[in-house]
Amino acid sequence: MTSPRNPSDAEQIGVRRGLFGVHGSGDTSGYGGLVQAVTLPGSSVRPYGSYFDEIADELADGLSALPAPHTVSFDDAIEKVVIFRDEMTLHVRREHLRTVALTVRNQPSLRFELCLGVNGVHYPDDQDRELHAVYPLASITHNRRLRLEVACPDSNPHIPSLCDIYPTNDWHERETYDFFGIIFDGHRSLTRIEMPDDWQGHPQRKDYPLGGVPVEYKGTRVAPPDQRRSYS
Repeated sequence: MTSPRNPSDAEQIGVRRGLFGVHGSGDTSGYGGLVQAVTLPGSSVRPYGSYFDEIADELADGLSALPAPHTVSFDDAIEKVVIFRDEMTLHVRREHLRTVALTVRNQPSLRFELCLGVNGVHYPDDQDRELHAVYPLASITHNRRLRLEVACPDSNPHIPSLCDIYPTNDWHERETYDFFGIIFDGHRSLTRIEMPDDWQGHPQRKDYPLGGVPVEYKGTRVAPPDQRRSYS
């Protein structure tokens, strides 16, 4: 399968300094002087290539055919379409996430009946869109792949739950909440699943302090990363 690589200019949302973007931690990697732009793929333009145009057209038809008051246009529901590395990502406005998910699952010409979970992403410099949730979908019926991506601000980290639409998302939404702090409204039991219940913070966010606990290794006590010596 091939498709044109036609995204517009990449969107720069920040600058990363050092290998891990960490400051004042005693970086011993030797990469502390790196400076790299943080970019996101830009919006793609038609034709998308492969089966991607068909997905967009069928989704637009399905959304417009919904009974009132659920009817919504494609442009109102989708912020942008990104075709990148032969994959299609629909950036969905969070208030329309459930409508889009139901449509791509139920529309016979789409039938994305399998959701492979939800992944959290944290972009500290993406103002008012710091937290992203990414849903990889698969259509067993049509042998196709699709991703939905939703963004929300750190100040209001709420995204509607899809557990009743894709029941396998139950533990995945709990894990994303645990590690990134995204609150999935409507989840029946949104509690931590990896970290202890009394854990403070969300450890996969990029603003989470690089610390840790000492490790015993063959009789040697290894200090946590933030307490190791630095080299100049």
